[in-house]
Amino acid sequence: MGKWHKTGCVLCAQNCGLELLVENGRIVRARPDRDNPRSRGYVCRKGLNIAYHQYPKDRVTEPLKKVNGRFEPVTWDQAIGEIAEKMQAISEKHGPQSLAYMGGSAQGGHMEATFGLTWLRAMGSQYYYSSAGQEFSDAWWLFGRILGKQYNLAIPDEHATEMLVAWGWNGMASHQMPRARKTLTEISRDPDKILVAVDPRKSETAAAANIHLPVRPGADALLIKAMIAIIVSNGWEKSDYIRNHVEGWDRIRPWFENFDDKAAISACELEFEPVYELCRLMVTKKWCVHPDLGLYMGRKNVLSLYFLMILEAVCGNFMVRGGNVIPGFVVPMGFHADERNPKTWRTAATNMPPAAAGSFPPAVMPEEILSDQPKRLRCVYVSAVNPLRSYPDTHAYEKAFSSLDLLVVNDIVMSETARFAHYVLPCRSFYESWDTTFFPNTFPEVFLQLRRPVVQPPGSCLESSQISTMIADRMGLIPQIPDSLYQAAACTRLDFGARLMEWANEEPAAMAAMPFVLAKTLGRQWDSAALAAVWGLLMTAPKAFRKNAARAGFEPGADQGDRIFQALLDHPEGLWAGIADPDENMNLLKTESGKLEIFVPELENPAKALAPEAEKAELRMPPDFPLILHAGRHFDCNANTLIRNPEWNIGKRDCTVAVHPDEAQALGLEDGRLVEVTTAAGSARGPLQISKQVRPGMVIIPHGFGLQYGDETHGINVNELTQNTHRSDLGTPIHRFVTCRLTAV
Repeated sequence: MGKWHKTGCVLCAQNCGLELLVENGRIVRARPDRDNPRSRGYVCRKGLNIAYHQYPKDRVTEPLKKVNGRFEPVTWDQAIGEIAEKMQAISEKHGPQSLAYMGGSAQGGHMEATFGLTWLRAMGSQYYYSSAGQEFSDAWWLFGRILGKQYNLAIPDEHATEMLVAWGWNGMASHQMPRARKTLTEISRDPDKILVAVDPRKSETAAAANIHLPVRPGADALLIKAMIAIIVSNGWEKSDYIRNHVEGWDRIRPWFENFDDKAAISACELEFEPVYELCRLMVTKKWCVHPDLGLYMGRKNVLSLYFLMILEAVCGNFMVRGGNVIPGFVVPMGFHADERNPKTWRTAATNMPPAAAGSFPPAVMPEEILSDQPKRLRCVYVSAVNPLRSYPDTHAYEKAFSSLDLLVVNDIVMSETARFAHYVLPCRSFYESWDTTFFPNTFPEVFLQLRRPVVQPPGSCLESSQISTMIADRMGLIPQIPDSLYQAAACTRLDFGARLMEWANEEPAAMAAMPFVLAKTLGRQWDSAALAAVWGLLMTAPKAFRKNAARAGFEPGADQGDRIFQALLDHPEGLWAGIADPDENMNLLKTESGKLEIFVPELENPAKALAPEAEKAELRMPPDFPLILHAGRHFDCNANTLIRNPEWNIGKRDCTVAVHPDEAQALGLEDGRLVEVTTAAGSARGPLQISKQVRPGMVIIPHGFGLQYGDETHGINVNELTQNTHRSDLGTPIHRFVTCRLTAV
């Protein structure tokens, strides 16, 4: 007889509740968990196919070392000893700037980042690269300037809103909101609510929307500037809100006065009246906006995002119910890293700051490795990510990783990146280990789920957190732990906590190494470094979370964190661990003025210069690359690179080159024909799909393909068509505006 286990999906940041049937030690079936308080029985087909993620053909089950170009199995002791020795030698010879950690990006587990960053800082390096830097550098940098801290991520309060604006976001396909399809459908069908989609193409969300503005690709910043200008020219801005909560409006208001909004909207290839009507709705209704990669990775993305935040402020929709709000956090997603602080590092070759809450953009890493500067990167530790398929310019990454003195990859599979490594360390999967995530996706409730092992790991696989602890221990980064503390770990958690604090007060190095200390004590008892660190985190949680937890019924007290931890153990489906106070949202601003500081001096000149005629000229396509490649498409058949077995999509058109019927007719191409897409970076071939969802002049290829599975490679690796140098000033790849051409093969 099998047994059902409550857990969560690990394939996207929504972590929808799942129940997994385990028979004979193997996951054989998945179904939605109706008891999960956040997803309430909602799940997409990716989660239902989680077994394909859990059981890949190319699973790594023992440590591997590359010898003469071939991988050979070695013991854990040998692998950890050699890695630690080489890391220390590189650091001693070239300085801590030669070391980088790339990870902390997993959709299913965040504790690995705690351990990775702890050893990185202990080595004296700040070079942390993650997928947050890939997507959010510009957005989080703006949050830092306007809201005071880069980790103050303002999310849409969709359940209290009257109008939801999906800008560059196809939530019906990509989710990125709890129960996204149900929520979007409910809003679009509610006579008292409005769903708006601003998207060049007729996406699934645009098709469901009450209002769709098919903006010209790359013209978002111009459109938003025109919308602010319409509001200003009509005197519609919310004066009381601006006076009480906004700093700097008088300084930037002239940017939008006497602006030719009609010419701008025409340049965006839109009619004036629908845009004007949307502006009127924005000043009469509570609305929130959900941007996504269409803006984050779009042309002039930082201006688009900046103007969008100004638009929200002018309409009085920041930090209020139904608008965009700062959610409750168990812990913030990262830390504030203001590049104006002289203690904040920049990259040596590209002078890039860690704008995504302490994370550097992966797009610059190849240059940082291949640079001839003495402080170039020489050692990279890659944990639970696959940069050779996830990050821009595969060829640049291949060249860079081939030149490293040391590349260590920690993963469950022999990924494309692992094949370039000097050492591959076998991880437990997310269903073989304890872990949790801290994505702030709800308001005012704060959700938390402690995912637990449901099957045993194969071979000698260890948690990522355990592996980091072993490396740190071998490098001497963990202070000597007394026997009494090991003994206390076998007692009650609170008794252990009291003894731990006594020792930490006596040992100066204890707090900086605390995740490792917990891993070696409680983690040894529980066979989980991650679980021990979760307990420690809850025991020392920020004051803001403790207040939110009290509103959820966890009374204040020294043992509050332990009680939350026990509740998580008792409720594998997850629980509301906190409730934020919506009336206190403005108090979460961390700016010097205590208000939204919407004047950002670095953006003054480009904001003032943005004009219709100049944009029309810049948006003309070059004759050799007349089309725009949308490099990355969310839909039900891709899961980043987390499902490698192509069998989960048998019978579906999972990796195609999609174009509009008019485009296909003009090029004389028929559906299903093999075509070649060429960009400045390279060429790739795939079957043509003709779809009215695609805007004329555009080509769309999904991401997460081109994976080597066994002896076969399935689908197109879209990052062979992107250049890592095609990026914003803060390092975000411009994946949604890559000029290309299309030809028949």
